[in-house]
Amino acid sequence: MRPLRLGDDIDDYCAKCKRITNHSIVSFLEQEPAKVRCRTCYSEHVYLREAQPPSKKVRRK
Repeated sequence: MRPLRLGDDIDDYCAKCKRITNHSIVSFLEQEPAKVRCRTCYSEHVYLREAQPPSKKVRRK
């Protein structure tokens, strides 16, 4: 497998779409993708490595 480059497509979790979608690599940090852009909604976010963020805890009074 060749090394990843800017503009390559990878799968990642999109918080806006709330699912794993295709993303384009926007920036790198130490040879790892740092920021990606969702190819569905075009929002940019940090690379989450396909991991869903933890759910928010519901506060009860």
